[in-house]
Amino acid sequence: MFCTHTEFAMRPFALAVLLAALPLAPAYAGEETPNFAEDTLTGDWGGSRTQAAKNGFLWEGALKADALRNRGAQRNGSRTVTHLDLKLKMDLEKAAGWEGGSAMINVIGDFGRGLNNANTTYVGNQMGVTNIEIGNPSTTRLFQAWVQQSLFDDKLAVLAGIYPIDSEFFTVDSAGVFLGPQYGTPADLAQTRNGTGPSIFNNAGFGLRARWNIAPTLYAMGAVLDGIPNDPARPKRTAVRFARGDGSFHIGEIGWTPEADNDKFKGHAKAALGLWGYSAKANDQIDVDAAGSAIPRRMRGGYVLGERTLLRLGGEEERFLTGFARYTWSDGDSTALQNSTNLGVHLKGPLASRPDDVIGLAWTRAGTSSKWRAAQAAATQAVSAYRSENVLELTYRYAVTPYLAIQPNYQRISNITHTNGAAGSPTARVIGARVDIAL
Repeated sequence: MFCTHTEFAMRPFALAVLLAALPLAPAYAGEETPNFAEDTLTGDWGGSRTQAAKNGFLWEGALKADALRNRGAQRNGSRTVTHLDLKLKMDLEKAAGWEGGSAMINVIGDFGRGLNNANTTYVGNQMGVTNIEIGNPSTTRLFQAWVQQSLFDDKLAVLAGIYPIDSEFFTVDSAGVFLGPQYGTPADLAQTRNGTGPSIFNNAGFGLRARWNIAPTLYAMGAVLDGIPNDPARPKRTAVRFARGDGSFHIGEIGWTPEADNDKFKGHAKAALGLWGYSAKANDQIDVDAAGSAIPRRMRGGYVLGERTLLRLGGEEERFLTGFARYTWSDGDSTALQNSTNLGVHLKGPLASRPDDVIGLAWTRAGTSSKWRAAQAAATQAVSAYRSENVLELTYRYAVTPYLAIQPNYQRISNITHTNGAAGSPTARVIGARVDIAL
């Protein structure tokens, strides 16, 4: 068994200093040079940041903080969580003459216990409340570290390293404005492997990913990764660890992006179909063999999604209304959730004077597994096991400056079957705001 452990316990400030002091890592190929002086809080560093970017060196940073208050569910209360994201992108062709090579190093820090944390539960719902809340203790860790090789005039790209699948698979760009985690990784997939999930935020594993651009508007991609990212016994560590019983996780997606070759198009246009599965099995929640032991079952599922800009406001390309939809499914043998439906609209530039603001309205229904409901009934828990959990979210991302946004948010979460079995109101109302800063 190959097993290595690398632990990152540095403070966020020290990490920022470390990455800023690495000027020899060039930018990821194909990205435009940002206007650092206007678009980032830390500015252009006396012009050196722009000069480095022109030479192929790019550093990115972001800080998000969610302050949310809950009323209902298990108990009323307020919580704040923060997320620090530091990236170093590299174009190895410009750096070392490695034709078609690129790489990235990404360090993240996540701090605070949110409204859905198991130890301080206020809401306790199945899908979660914010996409920067984590279940593990507050931690700073290496999140991405990969190398990619492009081949055949960029028609094929092969990546190897520590890589999160939610950075490319099952993504709906127009849904990215919402705080709810269910608009990133599908809720049913996130619950697999006893809640650890596959290689996703904030727990990425080692693997391989290949992407084939079949045509300018058609792509196919697939990935195979460690079945259990990192080391569950040491949740603060980043580790490349292939333990017996981990197995592998595999996922494939084919997609159509009809405006990919239209340089003038602003908005969203995508349709995709994906399938995923694990090589290892998980114990069934209900079914047992003759000896009374849980029967091992395969874990697998899939998704279909689409998003499309529907209309322009005032005839302006930068102001538009997009609609999106996604349906996901899994076997439901070992998880509480078996499927989910996401529907929503994304309105960019609601006013001519506010072209960078975004208003979002979305709804999600997560269907619970019949086996899980049966298991809850068998355990005679005090709370009802609903057939679905529902979330309605309304948000407004107000762009104060190019690098600072304040985002008021409201969520109504109904039909809650609490994850820890505690009794409480089946409805929660969450209100608060996110502060988003580009460093």
